[in-house]
Amino acid sequence: MGYATDRVDMCRHVGAYTGQILKGAKPADLPVVQSTKFELVINMQTARALGLEVPSTLIARADEVIE
Repeated sequence: MGYATDRVDMCRHVGAYTGQILKGAKPADLPVVQSTKFELVINMQTARALGLEVPSTLIARADEVIE
């Protein structure tokens, strides 16, 4: 199971930063932006191999379930 920043959202932030720098902004003057979008991924195959029971409510909330 993993809970981390959404890679697409992270790339969008990088693109915005790059655009501002290419337009002449100084990198030191740009604010630090933290991700606001996260994704939950559950690997059911590994959970079964470890003998773990994942609650169905957690599976329902997951963004991606790997069978």
